[in-house]
Formats: sequence, C-alpha cells, structure tokens
Amino acid sequence: MSEPWFSIVTVIVAFFAGAIPFGVLVSRAFYGTDIRRSGSGNIGAANALRTLGKRGALAVLALDALKGFAPTLAAGALGGTAPATLAAFASVAGHCMSPFLGLRGGKGVATFLGAVTALWWPAGIAFALVWLAAVVACGYASVGSMLGSAAMAPVLWFGLGRIGLVCGAVSALFIVYRHRDNIDRLRHGTENRLSLLKARASHD
Repeated sequence: MSEPWFSIVTVIVAFFAGAIPFGVLVSRAFYGTDIRRSGSGNIGAANALRTLGKRGALAVLALDALKGFAPTLAAGALGGTAPATLAAFASVAGHCMSPFLGLRGGKGVATFLGAVTALWWPAGIAFALVWLAAVVACGYASVGSMLGSAAMAPVLWFGLGRIGLVCGAVSALFIVYRHRDNIDRLRHGTENRLSLLKARASHD
C-alpha cells in the first residue's frame, strides 16, 4: 500500500476506533443508566467517577485510553512516526465527534493519554503527573486535563522532534477548545470539583 493510502486508512481506522463511546456502553451494560444523563453529562472517566464510582471510572478510563493507544501503536509499527501522529489525533477527534452519538462525544483526554503513551511512553507518564498535580492542587479535573494536554507539545518535541511538537500542539489546542464550557464555568466559579477520595461510589 502506498504511503498516502496508508495514511488515509490509518486516519479512518483510528477515527472510528476513537469514536466507540465506551462511557455510554459501560454505564448502560453494567450500571443500567446512561452516563450522559448524570453529573456533567460527559462520557469520560471524570464524570464516570462521579456517577458510576471508582470501578466504572477505571473501566472507562482504561477503555478510552486503549482506543487511542492501540491504533497509534499499530500505525507506528507499520508506518512509522508520521502515521502514528495522524492516528493519535484521529482517535481523539473520533472520541470528541463520534458518529455513533450524532457527532457528539467527550473531551478526548483519556484517548489522548493513550495515544501519547503509544507515541513515546515517557509522555504518558508526564501527562499523568501533570494531571494529578493539578487536580490535587485545585480540585478541577478540567484544569488538570488542559494543563496535561498543553504539556505534551514540549514533551513530545523532546521525544520525537518537530513532528511530536506539531502533534502535541494541535491536539492540545483541540482539547482546550473542547473544554470551552469548563473554562466558562471556571470563570464564573461554577465548575464541578473532582475529589479523588470522595467520589460517589455506591456501586464499589
């Protein structure tokens, strides 16, 4: 397969892998509810922690990260760094604009975490550390997510060079844009706080 066709196939596969709405599937299959109707209404792990409990949140986090990790790793193994970065962004875009949810979706954070881990594993550790430090410091998952995403541009530049910088910067801008409602709530003091120790856990 020629390089342009491989890139096109990579983007399509990664997008549809990222589009699988695991938050909705887990909440319906194991908790008899729809995560979109609880808490913030988001389909990601932070809202799963609030509404499904720790085990549900871990399941959503792992599955959302996997759908970024797997296509990015496969693209890198088969085609190199450039297709891998395309897969990384496509999987995040699929999560955020899932055709299975009418082009709606989540914020793309866990999927991005999985993707950057596949691109260069130290980036995944850096992301997690920045996210955790921010959430412990201020209590807002959205702040941790945006800061962790923003940190990936210089981290990936260090690990992968210019192509990593571009991938990290474009993905971070996209994820911050997806958090525009959170930014508005932060400005008005109405953003939901996330307690890592006091999550609603009636099912745990």
